[in-house]
Amino acid sequence: MKTKKILNPNVDMTVEESLAGYLAAYRKYYKKVGGYNAIQYRNARKDKVALVTGGGSGHEPLFIGFCGAGLSDAVACGNICASPNPELIYETAKAVDAGKGVLFLYGCYAGDNMNFDMAEELCRADGIRTAHVRIRDDFVSAPEERKKDRRGIAGDIFVVKCAGAACDAGLDFEEVKRITEKARDHVYTIGVATSPGTLPGNDKPTFTLADDEMEFGMGIHGEPGIERTKMMTADKMVDRMYAELKAEMGLKDGDRAAVLVNGLGSTPLLELNIVYYNLYKHLKADGIKIHDSEVKVYCTCMEMGGFSISLLRLDDELAKYYDMPCYSPYYAKGELTGAGMAAEPDDMEEEPEFDESDVEASEIVRSQEGILTELNGEDAKNMLLYVADKIIAKKPYLTEVDSAIGDGDHGIGMAGGMQKAKKKLVEMKDTDNVYQVFETAGQAMLMSMGGASGVIFGSLYLAGAKGMNPKPVLQAADLAEMMKKSLFAIKERGGAEVGDKTMVDALSPAVEAMAENKGRGLYEMLSAAEEAARKGMEDSQKYIAKFGRAKSLLERAVGHQDAGATSVYFIIQGMREFVSGELG
Repeated sequence: MKTKKILNPNVDMTVEESLAGYLAAYRKYYKKVGGYNAIQYRNARKDKVALVTGGGSGHEPLFIGFCGAGLSDAVACGNICASPNPELIYETAKAVDAGKGVLFLYGCYAGDNMNFDMAEELCRADGIRTAHVRIRDDFVSAPEERKKDRRGIAGDIFVVKCAGAACDAGLDFEEVKRITEKARDHVYTIGVATSPGTLPGNDKPTFTLADDEMEFGMGIHGEPGIERTKMMTADKMVDRMYAELKAEMGLKDGDRAAVLVNGLGSTPLLELNIVYYNLYKHLKADGIKIHDSEVKVYCTCMEMGGFSISLLRLDDELAKYYDMPCYSPYYAKGELTGAGMAAEPDDMEEEPEFDESDVEASEIVRSQEGILTELNGEDAKNMLLYVADKIIAKKPYLTEVDSAIGDGDHGIGMAGGMQKAKKKLVEMKDTDNVYQVFETAGQAMLMSMGGASGVIFGSLYLAGAKGMNPKPVLQAADLAEMMKKSLFAIKERGGAEVGDKTMVDALSPAVEAMAENKGRGLYEMLSAAEEAARKGMEDSQKYIAKFGRAKSLLERAVGHQDAGATSVYFIIQGMREFVSGELG
């Protein structure tokens, strides 16, 4: 049966039109390089080694999907399954050269090798320092003695990730090249094809396979593999592929690896997950530590059927660059995505919501003796550390308060969020912008606490500080305005008002007190806010709950204090104690 393609009449314009669509959809991230079939990341750092990738089109999202923050700076796109020409590569490199050199990174294919070599000569004639790294992860495509002839396939993603991180870390040219080569030399991939792809404008597929056949080791263009066999079940396929990987890599108990199961174009996610399940059992049985794992469609050949398995053997150095944050519309790593987090729940404990062994109070430093009249970045950082320690110490009490009308998890949630905030604050070196200190703490709480409390209490610090013009110090009026913004955001998100038995019962009067007393200075303002929060907290006992689990209690909730309002009181109290120097 002839493959159906969704194309415009002039198939010769397929690459141009595809790039135009990509740029139209993601124009806030990318722009075109002149009149060439190339894209560059708009917000790339200017003071680093530039990373340029590229190759034939038709393998999307490789390579355009791996251009962005912490990834490549630009991509040169050739025609379908054909290398970009030297002029295109040269112009792409010129567009992103920042004076620190350009590293070219691409799969090892004859056409790519020759065209990128020619482009390097053009760049060097212009005084641009260049080097290249050819990816060769497809280990079945050539024997060990001809390792330099091996093809680059889905393992490209791992190398681009580490190389982009090394560039963005500000490493010098030789170090970037060394890290990239190290990543290249630690990546191994094997694939299996179950059906062919068809190139635009062609009536025939790139290769033929009978309905009951498959081929181990076939390349993404239809290059021959190592063995054509009858179709087999997923577990048998993975058995064979893992055995090849294990032998080639010399895998042993205790090795650490990032794992990718990559779909080649038409194999559905349901089946790819089955592949990963079988692979996981092998890795687990052999004691291989899975640092990170992905089941995605990253390196394709149109509607080609099948999948590949890639392993990146990690040491501490490579893990550092693999775990660094990155973002493109098709690929992201970092704190919010869970890169580098434990992927083996059976032999590695899940990070606890609150770590009972991590309760040591921070060493609190104030910029001066006596009452502070303003907060610089270091003061704000130490104030939030002090507040975090206070909440952690109050965990049993907050649990007791919440248990009366809730599910008793408020204390552990608040303490856990404050632990995460502490870690981020301690790691924070640049405190020149005092608002950034609050954003850092709020973001950590927002992303770690879960439930409504994470959003609400994360917003207490985050919403008011976000978007504010950078300032080196905060005075009373600045803090009052920030808290006013936070209150507005919290009410918008949660819909609560005073009297609904929520944290707003304490926060709203505290913010009003700040507005009324901001002209009296930081200490007087926070003292008034603390008293208003205390009264609001106590008044919450009178209310019927309209939110949370307590709302089902109706009148039975009357007489009990709201846990969220209690936390607000302790936070405001902690701020006042820090400003006054009355540290408990």
